[in-house]
Amino acid sequence: MVIKVLLTIVFLAVMIGVGLYTRKQASSVDGFVLGGRAVGPWLTAFAFGTSYFSAVVFVGYAGQFGWKYGLSSAWIGIGNAVIGSLLAWIILGRRTKLMTQHIESRTMPDFFGTRFQDQGLRVTASVIAFVFLIPYTAGVYKGISTLFEMGFGIPYEYCVIIMAALTAVYVILGGYKATAMNDFIQGIIMLFGIVAVIAAVLASQGGLTEAVHKLAALPADNPEQGTGVFASLFGPDPWGLLGVVVLTSLGTMGLPQMVGKFYSITDESAIKRGTIISTVFAFIVAGGCYFLGGFGRLYDPVVLDNGKIAFDSIVPAMLVQLSPALIALVVLLVLSASMSTLASLVLTSSSTMTLDLIYRDKKSLPGEVEEGTIDDMVAEKIERRKVVVMRVLIMFFIAISLLIALNPPTFIAQLMGISWGALAGAFLAPFMLGLYWRGVTTASVWACFIWGVGFTVVNMVAGNPINPINCGAIAMVGGFPVVWLVSMLTPKMPRDIVSRMFECYAPAKK
Repeated sequence: MVIKVLLTIVFLAVMIGVGLYTRKQASSVDGFVLGGRAVGPWLTAFAFGTSYFSAVVFVGYAGQFGWKYGLSSAWIGIGNAVIGSLLAWIILGRRTKLMTQHIESRTMPDFFGTRFQDQGLRVTASVIAFVFLIPYTAGVYKGISTLFEMGFGIPYEYCVIIMAALTAVYVILGGYKATAMNDFIQGIIMLFGIVAVIAAVLASQGGLTEAVHKLAALPADNPEQGTGVFASLFGPDPWGLLGVVVLTSLGTMGLPQMVGKFYSITDESAIKRGTIISTVFAFIVAGGCYFLGGFGRLYDPVVLDNGKIAFDSIVPAMLVQLSPALIALVVLLVLSASMSTLASLVLTSSSTMTLDLIYRDKKSLPGEVEEGTIDDMVAEKIERRKVVVMRVLIMFFIAISLLIALNPPTFIAQLMGISWGALAGAFLAPFMLGLYWRGVTTASVWACFIWGVGFTVVNMVAGNPINPINCGAIAMVGGFPVVWLVSMLTPKMPRDIVSRMFECYAPAKK
């Protein structure tokens, strides 16, 4: 216990120390939200990866999908690395950086409002982001506190409150730069932690070969499938597995807290290096988490009163008998994964509410002269006021998420499925197509917002006749035909305005 407590105190002290160190860079809006658009490839890549993978993955998804699909759940980690990291950086990285800087966009809702010349889109997108980031945040709290309760014996409620307070401190102090620097430190811990934990768990089962033999000997839930299905290539339910891969991989391209990382990176060369770093990180962390979860059936999870498996208890059951030093490492691993994600979520939510709802600056198009420019001193005062409002909203957002986390309505994976389905279902298609296709219309963006949120909410209100995971995947993929079809049938934006938007992609004149 002494080892665990000391390591955790040192870890938390470093996190807060980074917040204090970077607080001077968080005095302006650009500094607080984007790190001055000058964050290097290593910090950005690790910020992307650590925001992607949290206790939701390590505790919720690895446990639930490892139990359902066995070793084939490793495909989810591979999909996260190839689609969620590699393709996300290739498809979105450069174009997001160039266009958002060109149109002076600081948030995803701001992008929608300026790119499609409709401030109603900006307001609606900010409300969607704020509302649906809350269940995701609650899921992260629940995952981190479950592991913390196992490692320290501290009641769940206290764990949730402590983690919320500590995350708030360093985000409020240092903004995005503090978050990015802490993400790098946390990412290093995650890389070493997941490798060490996998080695220890396999060793406790007699090694990799023996663990796979034990898994292969287990009968499937469906008697017709016999034995061996949990050690097979595609598991007992390939289509269900595909739905999880789509939700957890494609979703990153439509989430405000993930796409925002591309706004802040320094330049195009940094994007190329960041692509490689982020992909390798995802292969190790996500691949490792799901590979570990694939052995979950070799352990005894908690069974609820209704006879169902408590999926969030599977990974803790795998880890509870490890040595004290390894449990301390697990606690730091989950702390690192979760605090980085929490920091990204609360910063994204507070910035969208402040910049896109409370202070909606009237913006001119690229190349236009702004009318009625204000005095520098007044502008600086307004900037400082915006940062103060964002800091207050961070506390507000954390408080709401805490209320949900203290009485979570469902398993972690379902919380994340609802959140990702609505957000990426609404944002993914119009954002991605808006970077590439000049023909996207304003009406098609509205239609996709209605589709993504409507489909997810109707399914939830109806009692989830479609599994929330599959519902989220359908919402994301379905957004593309919605945007394409509505764009074909509705009036196009003025050609000169769109041309000015896309000037940023033209090769520089020598």
